Amino acid sequence: MAVFSSAVLRSVLNLMPTQGSRSSCSLRWLRRFSAGPGPEPRSVRALLSGESDRYGGVTVRHLPGQISESTFSSMLRDSLSQWRSEGRIAVWLYVPLAQCRLAEAAAVHGFTFHHALGDTAVLSLWMGSGESRLPGYATHQVGVAGAVVNESSGKVLVVQDKNKTVNAWKFPGGLSNPGENIGATAVREVFEETGVRSDFRSLLSIRQQHNHPGAFGMSDMYLICRLSPLTHDISFCTQECLRCEWLDLVDLAKTKDTTPVTSRIAKLLLYGLEKGFDSIDLSMEEVPAVYTGLFYQIYHRKLPVEHK
Repeated sequence: MAVFSSAVLRSVLNLMPTQGSRSSCSLRWLRRFSAGPGPEPRSVRALLSGESDRYGGVTVRHLPGQISESTFSSMLRDSLSQWRSEGRIAVWLYVPLAQCRLAEAAAVHGFTFHHALGDTAVLSLWMGSGESRLPGYATHQVGVAGAVVNESSGKVLVVQDKNKTVNAWKFPGGLSNPGENIGATAVREVFEETGVRSDFRSLLSIRQQHNHPGAFGMSDMYLICRLSPLTHDISFCTQECLRCEWLDLVDLAKTKDTTPVTSRIAKLLLYGLEKGFDSIDLSMEEVPAVYTGLFYQIYHRKLPVEHK
């Protein structure tokens, strides 16, 4: 409803027909606003702009700039009222670091932190019935190591980390970057730590561990891939590695100067050298996803030709 000044409304009142022909409702309405000094009528408040999703939620990605906490709180209150009337059950609120003061105003309305990425915190509010059905944020980190095997010599590339309490032999590796395939992670990490270039061949194993100290108490997935060397000269990173060598798989499987998972994979690789890597490999195949233009990678033992 538009807001008019008292002077304008009095002018409108004078232009109307005689009092007898005016409806009492119209007259009361006009007199209400043409009365003497008093509080101005409340204007319609702006609502936050949000994107609706097919799950019944609303996502607010952009907040008004240069807005006070009190004004934002009022806008948020009115927006929540509107979204509830539309049957929305959840709200996702993106708050940039530069406007972090608005997070406190959102908390008053029941919002809680869901996750943070870079300079943006994402808050969420469940408005549906019962307990919240909002999905939690990703709680795993993915570490990938590359076992680079020289099939002709039976040796494998190993390193000793520089910053570990116990200097144990292990396969070079590190954390996978967002959007990076595990094979690409293994190849990249091996080169960054040892200077050796390699090709991805297969996935060998997956280790899952919870409450991992190195993952901020979250869960950790550690994958080991089999790689084939393209080069053999070592030029290891002295900031990360204390030592780097081509070690005989037989020695790696027996030594006490290694980790339990490394020792077990060394025995698995020895078995692969003897029986053929088809007996241990989880090969990768890229398959079109149900989402247009996207693909996913699937890892499993190769099927016999007659079963494909």
